[in-house]
Amino acid sequence: MDDFCKNLAMGPTKATATVSPRGRHQVVVLVRPGLLPMELGIVHRLFGQAVSPSGEPLYEVVTCTPRPGVIPTDTDFTLNVAAGPEALENADTVVVPAAQEDYEPQERGRISTGMARALARVPAGARVASICTGSFVLAAAGLLAGRRATTHWKSCEEFRTLYPEIEVDADVLYTDDGGVLTSAGVASGIDLCLYMIRTDHGAEVANAVARGTVVPPHREGGQAQYIERPVTPPEQCSTGPAREYALRHLDRPLKLDELADRASMSVRTFNRRFRQEAGLTPMQWLTQQRVDRARQLLERTDLPVDRIATEAGFGTGTALRQHFHAALGVSPRAYRCTFRGAADGAVT
Repeated sequence: MDDFCKNLAMGPTKATATVSPRGRHQVVVLVRPGLLPMELGIVHRLFGQAVSPSGEPLYEVVTCTPRPGVIPTDTDFTLNVAAGPEALENADTVVVPAAQEDYEPQERGRISTGMARALARVPAGARVASICTGSFVLAAAGLLAGRRATTHWKSCEEFRTLYPEIEVDADVLYTDDGGVLTSAGVASGIDLCLYMIRTDHGAEVANAVARGTVVPPHREGGQAQYIERPVTPPEQCSTGPAREYALRHLDRPLKLDELADRASMSVRTFNRRFRQEAGLTPMQWLTQQRVDRARQLLERTDLPVDRIATEAGFGTGTALRQHFHAALGVSPRAYRCTFRGAADGAVT
């Protein structure tokens, strides 16, 4: 590892997995009465599938609650949670799912004594995340003050009114502000968990987890929440062929009219239909895919940055660095160092 990588490793970095002194990264899910069981299942299923190249589990997932015992859910069954809040003292990542109480009228700072005491046990430096309206718990505990966050779109206005000091973004799937993460609805909890796995261990591990769960491997946090968007009927034209064509030719300059032709649409119709189907403009989506291609090449190859810029369709290393930093908050060099160490001087 060269000096740059050594210096990077000495400080906190966005793309690194904390490893517990006990070995595996400890993910602790803090649940409450009225839990939405699907959200608990998401965390166990996704992190539980993440393995190293040798097949070793990369995470240990534990469920805890302020008062161990039988926990009612928002369904017709209960959960028996054996671990108490002391489990949080060993956490590297803490996840707070939603509960039925979040959908009742809220008051600023409303958090039970048990939940407040439990969160006080979380070690300094641990990553903390919420799924859906679990963000109300993080806000009430003061963990989101001055940060950017999201929650389910139906609750965003209430959230913004109660916590004006929080920058609420209703148009994204998830946020990551300095290791405190929030997600929108239940399904975006999948995106958030995959994002954390990808941040910790790279696209290859996260993609394997996604394939095992049969979900899309990657939706950027900036993609819009699906708020009252009509589903395109199968018999109507789709922008899918254009997206497939673009993915096969990312290294080429791709113009909007060329993509519209692939979908047999006018540019105006293509733009409108694309936003309906993908939640992004065609150019936003294309940039996202190119960043993802560059990320994969940085993780898997020793190609220099200028060559990766060409392969991903950015043209120049300067353009790649600008888009990469805008999307991920780090340079291509820092990203590669995090996942691969020095690459025989190939990182430029």
